[in-house]
Amino acid sequence: MPKRILSGVVTSNANEQTVTVSVERRFTHPVLKKTIRKSKKYRAHDEKNAFNVGDQVRIRECAPKSKTKRWEVIAE
Repeated sequence: MPKRILSGVVTSNANEQTVTVSVERRFTHPVLKKTIRKSKKYRAHDEKNAFNVGDQVRIRECAPKSKTKRWEVIAE
């Protein structure tokens, strides 16, 4: 089964080897026919602490690294 890849913006890098990435998706509301933006935060593994707040990154699904981390940052 292929691993999902998402792109988003780093919102936090306070923890060691971890970044929080905010991923935004857009879709049309089924009744109102209005475009809606929803965002979700993912915690991703950053091995070298290379990414800072505001960086555009891509994250990939992986085996669980900790209680909350199930994603890893792909080097841009």
